[in-house]
Amino acid sequence: MAPTTTQQPRTLALAILAQILSAGYFVGDVIYDLLTEEWTAPEEADLIPEALITLTLVLAIFFQVRYLRMLLQRKTALERQVSIAAGELHQVMQRHFEAWALTPAESDVALFTLKGLTIPEIAGHRGSAEGTVKSQLNAIYRKAGVSGRGALLSLLIEDLMRAPLLTGTGAIAPVQSLPGADRPLPSEPHPAKSHAGLT
Repeated sequence: MAPTTTQQPRTLALAILAQILSAGYFVGDVIYDLLTEEWTAPEEADLIPEALITLTLVLAIFFQVRYLRMLLQRKTALERQVSIAAGELHQVMQRHFEAWALTPAESDVALFTLKGLTIPEIAGHRGSAEGTVKSQLNAIYRKAGVSGRGALLSLLIEDLMRAPLLTGTGAIAPVQSLPGADRPLPSEPHPAKSHAGLT
């Protein structure tokens, strides 16, 4: 099983910690030898490689710490962007649902459909008959002006992608200032049509 994105930084941090302990031992050994022993020429020749290896290990730890920091910053930025995207997608869906005048039941069915659930799964979650769910899906597609799940999702994603989620400085763009956030939604059928039908 491949390591998860959460495990990777943790594993790297543990490896760095082990290297820091090892480097601490070698640095201490080199310093102790320099301060306590009287050196002959052969012993000095042995100390030079030991000191160079210790220095290399310390430098490797330094670069690994920088790499771990970069990974953690990237992970934080990605999680933040996913959170922003999820919040904005929810707002886009709510605006469309209101513009299409979906009933609360139809809104639930539309949400389950967009999450990828099948008609039997939706019926099970809602405690209703599959025929009822099919009827509600037909009403949703008719009000949205699309012919299937793919076109419905495409319509919402297209609206979401009209505006950037982050400003040029990396700050979150206010939802009310996003282009098209307050525009009325079209009532005519959406040009993107799906031929998949009900699924």
